Amino acid sequence: MNKIMEDLDVTVAKIKPEERHILLCGGVPCLSVGCQKVKEAISRELSEHNLAEKVQVLEAGCIGNCKLGPTVIVYPEGIIYRRISEENAREIIEEHIIGGKLLEHLLHKDEKTEQAQHRREDMPFYSKQKRLVLRNCGVISTDIDSYMSNQGYAALAKALTELKPENVIEEVIRSGLRGRGGGGFPTGRKWQAAKDAEGSKKYIICNGDEGDPGAFMDRSIMEGDPHSVLEGLILAGYAVGAEQGFIYVRAEYPLAVRRLEAAIAEARKACFLGKNILKKGFNFDVEIRVGAGAFVCGEETALISSVEGTRGDPNPRPPFPVHKGVWGYPTVINNVETLANIPPIVLNGGDWFNAIGTENSKGTKVFALAGKVRHAGLIEVSMGTTLREVIFDIAGGVPNDKEFKAAQTGGPSGGCLSAEHLDLPLDYESLRAVGSIIGSGGLIVMDEDTCMVDVARYFSGFNREESCGKCTSCRIGTKRMLEVLEKITSGNGDEEDLEKLESLAKLIISSSLCGLGRSAPNPVLSTLKHFREEYMAHIKEKRCPAGVCPELTRHFILEDKCRSCGLCTKVCAEGAIIKEGKNYRINPDKCVDCTRCVQECPFKAIKGRKRKELARA
Repeated sequence: MNKIMEDLDVTVAKIKPEERHILLCGGVPCLSVGCQKVKEAISRELSEHNLAEKVQVLEAGCIGNCKLGPTVIVYPEGIIYRRISEENAREIIEEHIIGGKLLEHLLHKDEKTEQAQHRREDMPFYSKQKRLVLRNCGVISTDIDSYMSNQGYAALAKALTELKPENVIEEVIRSGLRGRGGGGFPTGRKWQAAKDAEGSKKYIICNGDEGDPGAFMDRSIMEGDPHSVLEGLILAGYAVGAEQGFIYVRAEYPLAVRRLEAAIAEARKACFLGKNILKKGFNFDVEIRVGAGAFVCGEETALISSVEGTRGDPNPRPPFPVHKGVWGYPTVINNVETLANIPPIVLNGGDWFNAIGTENSKGTKVFALAGKVRHAGLIEVSMGTTLREVIFDIAGGVPNDKEFKAAQTGGPSGGCLSAEHLDLPLDYESLRAVGSIIGSGGLIVMDEDTCMVDVARYFSGFNREESCGKCTSCRIGTKRMLEVLEKITSGNGDEEDLEKLESLAKLIISSSLCGLGRSAPNPVLSTLKHFREEYMAHIKEKRCPAGVCPELTRHFILEDKCRSCGLCTKVCAEGAIIKEGKNYRINPDKCVDCTRCVQECPFKAIKGRKRKELARA
């Protein structure tokens, strides 16, 4: 590897973890709260103190914990400072960089123990993860020098100098890697099928069309470690005999597109892309295709249509893309996370990867953890890690002393799990057995204030909007399903509606053309299975237990819990909360059910009540 790089005069990174430098989180969440201004302020301070040539300021990808941004990591100590503003730049340079003093007030503190957490290994959010795909995200800069300082492109050099294409496929098969885009099909088998397929040309496509609500796994990998995706794509091309690859990214990810474009340009300059790669006679190049944001283009046949420049509609299979894909040629489609796994597999061997995870679900899985948890963000855990470990050990549990109620896995195509599933291993088989899926890795946590009927209604609305309309069962079925759910949440449902939902679900699943339609009923079926009592409360009692559905809810104050602090009156924009003596009450004629008082009450003294009960009271 080193000899090859020397022969090609490729520069390896000048910045290494053991050297003094400052790393800023450059993921979208941190950028949105002022990361660039912090970077500029730190750079100015370094210049004023004549340290600009001695201490570099680098921008990394997302470090994972969205609560901490903007985040600064000072090396070689690896000290993490959170929620940094421009005003903190001077003290970081003068007191830490020059004076060697730890800035305690800028450290993250554990919510329960109030103990300061200095480094990643001090934080359960990081220490309890196993980061393979995210090995570089938030650790190195996004340029090629930083990537190569951490074994970047070493797998490609190994493959081209030591392995034949069939050897690479053998290692991927031995690893047990399954597609991380949702289907879970064995990656090595897909590559083998494409290699064996007849065709004068072959193509590789990286599917970066991530459209699930609350999902940002692929986006963060493309933004934070674009070269790992690129190296995986090149290795796939070498293995199956392709000379052209595409990275399909949705237009809503402009930062990912910019960093991928920069990575492609750097890789071409370093002879990792183009003609005669590493002087080994292998030709491969990559283009970026920007999609218009249609959710259905995450489905591979629709994605192929979009890459070809036509409307992104799904098509019947067979023929499968590995036999007849882009422009009729054999095509392999892997998602971002799948490809990011390839370089370490090739470098360390398939057996190494196979030793991680469960019997049938190997390796790790990246999840976009969102919703009612103390620490939302990007995490990576071994396959088989339980839901409880993810929510309570890594994410810190449910905030505000609320009870955990449900977790939505797999995005709009997945299902909702209840508290009885907290000890369920997160792997392909376990989730499928209870009516959900891993999907691409969306994981939304919900607490006691969530209405599960409303959740089903929301995801059904999303799927109806994103249906391409090509097949009647999906186009009309998802619309009818949404209408039934809206009827129930408005207080007009009856028990026959539950039978109708189940019947519609079976019809849509059995007769839809693509994965969107076949999985669209999952949120409805899983909530019916695990939270049926909430549906019955909406139908028989005309009550929303969570106090979410406006037509079934009015709010009232529990006198035994109210401490007469008056906070609710201050946050009520409608003046609906009245003080009568020592007590407070809510005027139902003025209340607009905004729930602001419920959110702000520190004593949980404000609850929802159905309209009929309020009338009797």
